[in-house]
Amino acid sequence: MNKPLLVDASTTQKKSRPRPQPVRIFALGGLGEIGKNMYGIEYKDEIVLIDAGLKFPDADMNGVDYIIPDIRYLLQKAKNIKALFLTHGHEDHIGGIPYLLKQLSVPIYGGPLTLGLVKAKLEEHQILHQAQLHTIQGHEIISFRHLKVHFYRTIHSIPDAFGIIIETPYGPVVHTGDFKFDSTPEGIPADIHKLMMIGRKGALALLADSTNSEREGQTPSELAVGESILESFRQCSGRVLFATFASNVHRLQQVVRAAVECQRKIIVIGRSMEKVFAIGQELGYIHVPEGTLVDSRRINTLKDHQVLIICTGSQGEVNAALTRIATGSHRSIQIQPDDTVIFSSSPIPGNVQNVNRSINMLMRSGANVIYGTIFDIHTSGHGSREDLKLMLNAVRPKYFVPIHGEYRMLVNHKRLAKQVGVPEDQIYLLDIGETLEITRNKARKGRKVPAGSVFVSQNELRYHENELIQERNQLGTNGVVIAAFTIKKNTKQIVFGPDLISRGFVYMKDAKALLKKAETQLKSSLNTLGQQHRYTHAVWYDHTVEVLNLLFDQELGRAPVILPSIQEL
Repeated sequence: MNKPLLVDASTTQKKSRPRPQPVRIFALGGLGEIGKNMYGIEYKDEIVLIDAGLKFPDADMNGVDYIIPDIRYLLQKAKNIKALFLTHGHEDHIGGIPYLLKQLSVPIYGGPLTLGLVKAKLEEHQILHQAQLHTIQGHEIISFRHLKVHFYRTIHSIPDAFGIIIETPYGPVVHTGDFKFDSTPEGIPADIHKLMMIGRKGALALLADSTNSEREGQTPSELAVGESILESFRQCSGRVLFATFASNVHRLQQVVRAAVECQRKIIVIGRSMEKVFAIGQELGYIHVPEGTLVDSRRINTLKDHQVLIICTGSQGEVNAALTRIATGSHRSIQIQPDDTVIFSSSPIPGNVQNVNRSINMLMRSGANVIYGTIFDIHTSGHGSREDLKLMLNAVRPKYFVPIHGEYRMLVNHKRLAKQVGVPEDQIYLLDIGETLEITRNKARKGRKVPAGSVFVSQNELRYHENELIQERNQLGTNGVVIAAFTIKKNTKQIVFGPDLISRGFVYMKDAKALLKKAETQLKSSLNTLGQQHRYTHAVWYDHTVEVLNLLFDQELGRAPVILPSIQEL
């Protein structure tokens, strides 16, 4: 009988250690685009989110109000989401929150002004009662089982701007938010000391704002802008209309100071500007001496040199206050020959044409318009190339991910990182939905998560609207032709029509001959169809579209949207 084989335990092969679970970094928006910023840090069963913004539609997106991130992945992992952390209160970082909260219940952390703006949004959507809002001042640490989150103050064009640090088992991941370095800021200075402390140890990864990666030098200080605003006011003998982003609270405070110095009364117009002024005053970020703010109805009781109008419309928005003033459609304010209009902003990509149109209309009305680099009445809230290099040198990340910018901006930021010594194979350009998986000594691109864009039309979410937008664009470009006729189903005979009605395609009076020819040709073709095939609504509908498209393309070289209207007897 064979004896059982005895094996010395010391000679058995050691079991391989399980692979460490990586920290996963992903973006649902904000990469390869300006707007709808939303980023996630995931480790094991915990996800923390940073920002939930929107972006505005392009000119060819007819019927779309906003574009927000697709959060299908978050809905699949709803129980793992620990919190949403907000870097600051601009629309491209908080504008998507109402739509997020209608689908997910998640605590939200942000600075006082940021949450003040969020509250106003949630009130408009009538969902403030279900929000879990937590105010941060910058020193808090929010701890979960695996991850910890804390903050550092940054300088941006709005108060309460923060960078966010996520402590992971492999080291800190730093998200800069929107930032620049400014040694003479309008508000609270940046917490550079905290950044340096992170840098001494070295961050695991840095996710950094790329907006101004193409701009040389360092972004100018807000202090210089305040001095330029005051100087420009002093040179104006008539009324001053000042247009800027409503959310640029630091700029608004500078304008108030200049108005007081020049003994001008302030009129605030524009819904979003009025809202931010009210929130800014309530939280102590905008200080206005008593009696300085007056109602727009008092404008005719003041002398021109006593008037300052602060308004929305710096981007040429169609319904903004300044645009309505420029077109002469504002109910209480019209341009006068001695008015000076100041644009204290740079056009967002895609808005240049709208801004130029507003400037032209204002000049035609006789106003003096100050814009561009004249008087240095605007500076960016985003760091230029030297600011970005300083951030990289301060944080000293092992891995670097450029974020917040169009693709060319991300590429330029990658080049800057290489210049300051980050190895190229440790810099990752990601697309929306791509993941970066990081362990202590290794990083690689992982599997993609569901991501994309969701269109918002009249507060409704539309996930598959591309075909509809294309049809709207075709309607806007080529118009529509309605083909109306009545058919007896049993005999397949047309008893009325077809009658063609054109809207936006050809002028009816000038195209009677063409439309008559089309009606005759369509009727003949439909009769032939009736002799060869049994009647179905779908077949006759498609046949009508095909016949008319072919005819109009041959006659005019273009085709409208064809809408058959078939009545059946």
